[in-house]
Parts: sequence; C-alpha cells; structure tokens
Amino acid sequence: MILPAYAVRFNGVATSAAITLAQIKAPACCALEIMRAFISQYGTTTSLQERIQLCRKTTRATIPAFTPIALSCSQQAAYAVASSCSNGSGVATSEGTDGNILWEEGFNVLNGWQYLPVPEERITVEPGEGVGLKFPTAPTTQNWTGGIYFRELR
Repeated sequence: MILPAYAVRFNGVATSAAITLAQIKAPACCALEIMRAFISQYGTTTSLQERIQLCRKTTRATIPAFTPIALSCSQQAAYAVASSCSNGSGVATSEGTDGNILWEEGFNVLNGWQYLPVPEERITVEPGEGVGLKFPTAPTTQNWTGGIYFRELR
C-alpha cells in the first residue's frame, strides 16, 4: 500500500533572522514521516556557509498557513490541515519553543541543502507533535526556497 505524501513549501522568502521557515504538525489521528526537506537560494553567487535544523517544536511558531499539497492528484487531502500554528511556510512572526534538534548541518548557499534519508533514518512526527525547518542562527539575506515533504502514516 502506498501511503499519501504531501509537501509544505516556501519560495522567495527573504530573511536575515534565526527563524523557522516551514513547520508541520501531525494531526491527532496519525503520525507523519519526513521523507525530504530542502533549502536553496537564488540571488547570490558568493560562497557562504549557513546552518539549518530540523527540530521538534514544543510550542509551534506562528507562521503563514500553508495547506499541504498532495503529491499525487488521485489522493485525498491531508489530515494535517493548514493553520498559522500548525502547517505553514514563510517567515515566522512568532518563533515558538524548540525542543530536540533532530538534524543539523552546515551547507554552502551555492549548493543548497537536502535531507533525504534512507527509510530506516526517517524522522517520525507523532500525533500532535510538530517539527520545524529553521535557521538556528541569522543567515545572510537571500531569497530562500525550500520545504518539507512528508507521508501520513494512517
């Protein structure tokens, strides 16, 4: 059985703050599995290093709502619905509280960054929990594009 897969994405986000750029919250009825997360920039040809994290959000950031996009046109809408404190993308207006850091890496802005784990290493988001994709330190201002792809474990 193929499980439904969805994306929460952002495009052209300019920020120079340590901030959450995308987050997902598992609904009460199912867990989520993060299949992929990524970030890249456009607007500079200068080689710079930045840091990125996937972290549990014990209190979610307030972020522009984003309805998860179904990755197949034949699947139903996500149970993980959009709201400013659950699934969103863009620049957070209120950061919330971070919990455990699940993944952190440095990356060169010319290459971008991608989290694409083998199935055994995928992060599971339990019902009611949230995970954010964030800059833990202020990045150089760029136009950032990225997102989180996930499956609902129904």
